[in-house]
Amino acid sequence: MASPSLTVVPAEPGLSRYAALAAALRARVIAGEWPPGSALPAEQTLAAEHGVALGTLRRALELLADQGLIERIHGRGTFVRAGMTTGGTMMRFFRFGEGTGEVPASRIVSRQLLVAPAEVARRLGLARGDTALRLQRVRSLSGQPCMYEEIWLPLALFAELAEGDADAWGDLLYPLFVERCGVHVHRAVDEISFGALTAAQAKHLALSAGHPCALVTRNAYDLAGHCVEVRYTRGDAHAFHYTVTIT
Repeated sequence: MASPSLTVVPAEPGLSRYAALAAALRARVIAGEWPPGSALPAEQTLAAEHGVALGTLRRALELLADQGLIERIHGRGTFVRAGMTTGGTMMRFFRFGEGTGEVPASRIVSRQLLVAPAEVARRLGLARGDTALRLQRVRSLSGQPCMYEEIWLPLALFAELAEGDADAWGDLLYPLFVERCGVHVHRAVDEISFGALTAAQAKHLALSAGHPCALVTRNAYDLAGHCVEVRYTRGDAHAFHYTVTIT
């Protein structure tokens, strides 16, 4: 069914027409009209719905593409970006063996409902004293533990994961978030620091207490820009590897 005709009005004085249109299109994506991975209607259709010139629409789409919300594929059309669906991204920070591209096997070792620590609550936008779901997970390659993760999730979004058999979740969490909770992780920001493993953390990685570790702290965001996951990933600092190309 075709959407009703929409009128674009700049949200504030000085906002360009194409920027206002981009905001209106973003709102439709966030509302779920076009789910991640789906195609947007033809440009002519969207321009007519919003009462704008084709050139204005194209500038709005370019802005949304620059912001990472959509992707324009030559010869196919414009699509809402599917977001992050794999767990292999953490492996870009750690090098084990020959680096075959294998997806690490994952095992949930603990699942608890806890009051979110102050820093976690701040990152997730929770109030002081709010309860969150904490997962502790070990990821392994060829049977050898390589990463220990502490994952905090807002209970309002992830209550479905607080019960049931975690052993059946599989190795990747982000597809599970979509399937079980309807939460799409659209982008993430990773911060890198270094420290030493506590005795409990080292035990999960078959290392000694005090062993140097690399710590990757992740904030993951949904389509609306809300932080939906705080993740602390620790691995052997001796296996840490990071390459960046600067041009």
